[in-house]
This record gives sequence, structure tokens and C-alpha cells, in this order.
Amino acid sequence: MKSTFMGIELGKRGIMASSQALDTAGHNISNANTEGYSRQRVKLGSTDPLYMPQLNRAETPGQIGQGVDVVSVERVRDELLQTRIVASGDNKGYWNSRSDYLLMVEQIYNEPNETSVRTLMDQFWEGWQELSIHPSDQAARRQVARRGETLIDSINSRYNDLKEVRSMLDDDVAVSVGEVNSILSNIAALNEQISKSEALGDNPNDLYDKRDLLTEDLADYMKITIENKRDPDEFQIHTGGRELIQGRKVNYLDTVPNADNESFLDITWKGSDERVTLYGGKLAALVELRDVDVREEIQNLDMMTINFTDMVNGIHRQAWNGNHETGVDFFREYPLINNVAGNYDRNGDGELDSSMIYRFTGAHTLDPQQQAGLEGTITVNGADGDVEIPYYPSDTVGDIMERINNSSSEVKAMLDFNGKLIMKASPATQIGNPDFVIRHLEDSGQFLAGYAGILENNGAGGAYDWNQADAVLALQAGGGTDYSVAPLTHPSGWLQINETLVTDPNAIAAGLGENGREAAAGDGSAALAIADLRQEMVMVGPQRSFDDYFAETVANIGLKGEQAEITSETENLAWKELKALQESISGVNLDEEFSDMIKFQHGFNAVSRYITTVDEMLDTIINRMGV
Repeated sequence: MKSTFMGIELGKRGIMASSQALDTAGHNISNANTEGYSRQRVKLGSTDPLYMPQLNRAETPGQIGQGVDVVSVERVRDELLQTRIVASGDNKGYWNSRSDYLLMVEQIYNEPNETSVRTLMDQFWEGWQELSIHPSDQAARRQVARRGETLIDSINSRYNDLKEVRSMLDDDVAVSVGEVNSILSNIAALNEQISKSEALGDNPNDLYDKRDLLTEDLADYMKITIENKRDPDEFQIHTGGRELIQGRKVNYLDTVPNADNESFLDITWKGSDERVTLYGGKLAALVELRDVDVREEIQNLDMMTINFTDMVNGIHRQAWNGNHETGVDFFREYPLINNVAGNYDRNGDGELDSSMIYRFTGAHTLDPQQQAGLEGTITVNGADGDVEIPYYPSDTVGDIMERINNSSSEVKAMLDFNGKLIMKASPATQIGNPDFVIRHLEDSGQFLAGYAGILENNGAGGAYDWNQADAVLALQAGGGTDYSVAPLTHPSGWLQINETLVTDPNAIAAGLGENGREAAAGDGSAALAIADLRQEMVMVGPQRSFDDYFAETVANIGLKGEQAEITSETENLAWKELKALQESISGVNLDEEFSDMIKFQHGFNAVSRYITTVDEMLDTIINRMGV
């Protein structure tokens, strides 16, 4: 039933409601510049009235109100918009990282420039051209040696710069995984605090804001989805079909060195060897840049270097120098292993189990325009298994080589200086497969066997396969077939000019001689042949000449950088627009807060006046009525 002092209680509720509303406005104003803060609003509701409908209610007309209550303090937040912001975060993080690092790679190439590899290689060819004109000139020989040294130093420097970028990416992977784990730990701690607050019926708005901000930070590193469907009381985050967070439970990430990838780090689930599947975000960009983009740049540089070295040495080795010698290499080559047959213990059990061969050279001289008149299928190793390349009687030798080179195989074909067929290994696409190693070579017909003189027999029984020691026994025995053991990893990093040529320029060869006889004093045929390598189709793979390689490499990295920069700007703009929209909804408007302060202040004053009036009434009843 109604109490005499009910008016005081009713006024007290009004005072408390107005006071809390003022406090909330003050809280909003104080956090106007706090990142991720969502403005809060006090939700007011009338207190349950007297009398409620029941049998023992007093016979009083209507219900008597008891004032106001603070129902809740809610944050102004568009959850759908928050989901869109989180969903766009991984694209922003992915393209920002690509743009930053591809710019570093572009700066390494430094094209065009007087000290670039391309310019120095042009000077190297010009030195040989000069030597071909003056084969007896010692100054021309010294110039070739000096330019060779300068070129090699530039190639070594480019490799070291690319390797440094790859190492930076690996370091960034380790740091980023640590930051992701820190974010996950903080979100789990917030989940626990939020769960306890919600159990008491509270709205922990500030904790919600902190968790949303951390979730946005996490989305920058990886593609995530937020889910509360299975248990609305547990905040859940998933990535790639795996659970990152479920309430207080966290699946952390870890980094493990991969021996097959030069000990660079794989991202795995902590406590497991299972790799984390990355679909977007900074982590995916870092791994892709490290293991695809920069790795390909190093492989392309290695491929150019090993072909450049092989072709120059191939001619120089046959030529005669000023010391009346032949068989001297211009560049110093280092094999992967010292075993002459390329035998190697790949699994580390102490037994030779593999053959590491880079190049096969056939025994017979071929004419690229001549029809082979043969039919069969050449099978060579590719990125995802063996690749079959058919050839037909109407095909010329050039047609067959072009079909091999245009296939997806990792073995390419060309004719050497003497017109003999060369089968060379290219860099491996898959991490775990060694670069510049022929893994399989087979011919169902006679092109590689009797015609080119590489394999001893055709068919599966005569195939070369690297998964055994002494695999070179499959080559044509006693027929002049030559092979080269795979080079030491990353030839662009260790390539050097033969030190003998630096100390004794007279050891540089200039003439090929004729019919096995020593070159005459004015014979510059070898120097001219080396100079002609500049424009000849000597590269294997998509770039056919050395000039093609430089043009394609610079254009490719430039296009990648341009794409990353434009897409990064687009993603950042879209993300900023979403954040601006969120700010317009959830951000603190000082003018609005000041208006609310005036409103709640007037309410507070009005309720205070009401309490004063009730007090005066009670004073009259208590102190002025009576005898």
C-alpha cells in the first residue's frame, strides 16, 4: 500500500537516475578521443506501479506510479557495421604489407641506372666485343676481367639484398605471430571479465569496446569470422575452419623452422605440426612474399646467373688463351657435392640415395630446322608431377625444344655452341624440391636416345630418375654424352670470376682455333661468340635472352608493386569510410553530450524541487499538526 514517505523514495529514484545519466554523459565526454570507444546511453524505465493486478490489491482507482529506474546503460553500436569492418581488415593488412615490401624489392633493382646489373652486363658484352676486334691486346683482356669482376659483384650484391628482404619477412612473421598470440591472450582475458559481468546482469560496455578494438587488430593479421551461434554466452573467433577463441579457451599460433625452406619459419598451431591455413591478412602476405614473390626473384636471378656462367664457360673452355692453353673456365663454378656422379645422401641416413644432376648434353650435333622424323613422348619432371610432351615425325628439332620450353616442366631444352642438345633443370616451384636438379627424364621414342644421344635406351627401362644413386648410368655410355653436377645453392650469391684470370689476364681466351689447332694470334672468334650471347636465345624458360630476362624482371616487379600500391590505397579508403560511418554512429558528439547534460541537469533540479516540496508537506504533518 502507499506509504506516507513514498514521495521521498520516488524523488530519490529520480535523483539517482538523473545523476547516473549525468555521469554517463561525463564518461562519454571524457572518452571522446579514446580509440574504439562507443558512446553510451542510459535507458530509463518507470518503476513497477502500485497496485499490481492481484486479488489482495487495495480498492484504489488506477495504478500509482513509483518513479523511474535505470533499466540499463547501453552502448550505441551497429554490430552489422562492426562485422563489415572486421571482414575488410584482412584485405587491408594483406595489401599494405605487399605494397611496403614490394617497394623495397623495386628499389633493389635500381633500373635503369649506371650501376645496375643490366648496365654492367652490357659493358661486359662490350668488353668481349672489343677483345674480338683486338684479340692480342692485353688492355682489352684486362678490361674484360675488370668488367667481369664488377658484374659479378653487382650480381652478388643483388642476391644479398633480396636475401636480406626475405630474412626481414621471416623476422616479421615471427614478430607478427607473437603479436597475434598477445591479442588472443588479451581477448581471452576480456572474455572472462565480460562473462562474469554478464552473469551479474551488467552491460560491460567498456570491455566490449576493448574486445572489438582487439578483434579489429586481429583481423589485420588474418582473415577471421566472429560467431556466437552455438553458445550466445561465449565469444568465438574462427579462421580457416579452425577455432581461434572460444570464450576463455585459446588456440595459439607457433613458428617452426622448415629445413626444406632454408630454415625459414612455418606458422603452425601451437602444440601441433599442423600448419595454419592463411587466407588473408598481414601473415598471409608475409608468407606469400617470402616464399613466392621474393623467392621467385632470387630463383630468376639464380637462373640467369647459372645460365650466364654455363654459356660463357662453355665457350671459354673450348677456346685458346694467350698462354697457349685451353680448358680454362672464365667463372669459378662450385658443385653442390664433390661426387663426380652427383650421388647424394638426401635423407641423411648415411647411404647415397639420389643423383643431383643439373645438365645433360647430347652426343650428336643437331640442326634446329631439320625434321626429326620421330614420334614419341618425352616425360620430364614438373612442379606437380611428371609432364608428358609429345612429338611427331613432322616436328623439327626446334619445334620439339619449343614444346618442352613452353610446357609446365622444370626441365628446359636448348642447343649449345656446337649444336648439341642440352637438357637443363630450372628452379623448382615446390618448396622441398631442390633447384637446378633434373628429377626425371624419359622418352618413349628415340629423340633423346639415338637421335640426340642423351639417354642410352628409350621407354621406362631407360629413364633417368634422381631417386637413386648412379642414375647417370642411364645416359648414353661411351657416346660423348656429358653431364654437370647441380651447382651449390644460390649461384648468384657465390659466383666469382676465375682468380687466375684476374692475376694473369693473358689466361683469358679469345680464339677458338680451327680443326683442333691452337688459335692464331689474331683469332677473336671465341670473344665474338661470347659477345653474341647477349642477344642469342640462350636462356631457358620464359625469358629467351639475357636482355629479355632484365626487361621481364623489372617489368614484372614494377607491375606487382603498382598493383599492390593501388589496391592498398583502395582497401585503406574503403576501410576508412567504414570507420568514418562507425564513428558517425558510435562516436561521441560533444554538442549532443552538452545538450544531454543540460537536459539531465534540469531533470535533477526539478526532482530536487519535488523532494523539497514533499519535505515541506511532511514537516507540516509532523511538526505543525496536533494539539
